[in-house]
Amino acid sequence: MTPRDIPIICVGGSAGGLDAYKRLLDNLPSDLGAAIVIVNHLRTVSTLLHEILPRHTAMPVELITEGLDIRPNHVFIIPAQRDLHVLDGVFRLAPISKPRGWPDVITVFLRSLTQYWHGKLIAVIVSGYDGDGADALCGIRACGGVTIAQLPASAGQADMPDSAIASGCVDFILRPEDIAAKIAEILGSDRA
Repeated sequence: MTPRDIPIICVGGSAGGLDAYKRLLDNLPSDLGAAIVIVNHLRTVSTLLHEILPRHTAMPVELITEGLDIRPNHVFIIPAQRDLHVLDGVFRLAPISKPRGWPDVITVFLRSLTQYWHGKLIAVIVSGYDGDGADALCGIRACGGVTIAQLPASAGQADMPDSAIASGCVDFILRPEDIAAKIAEILGSDRA
């Protein structure tokens, strides 16, 4: 398996996302063989997710730096004020392309995956304001990926899951614990 064949699970969220990330990681096997990339859109404050989330998974949790290798069985966290891309099996960071208004870092990353990644893609949209990520879900599906939205009733802020569902390109609508089970099922069937 080359680096670009590693399955990537992108989990995009914002307000209320921390609860969803914890519930997801608490229930996700640590030997999935996939890279989990948490794209939390923050405009001004630094992220502390790489300090909080190690308590919820046995996988290493890393803040993404320029050129960092994408590895399976790791959780990667986007830094604040950056757009995230993939190229040649590594993460690439760029200055945030939308510095005012609601960020679209989830959409930017998902579109990069559809262009430059060959492995299985799973896009998960959880709690958050606005609709970041929704515009890229049909593209994920078109390249053979799977799309999942958090059940709005289980989200601290339902805007992002609602926008994802409204795109018409969501395969599953589930609570975070059930998202973990669905991911394990999808990736388990790929390895069988």
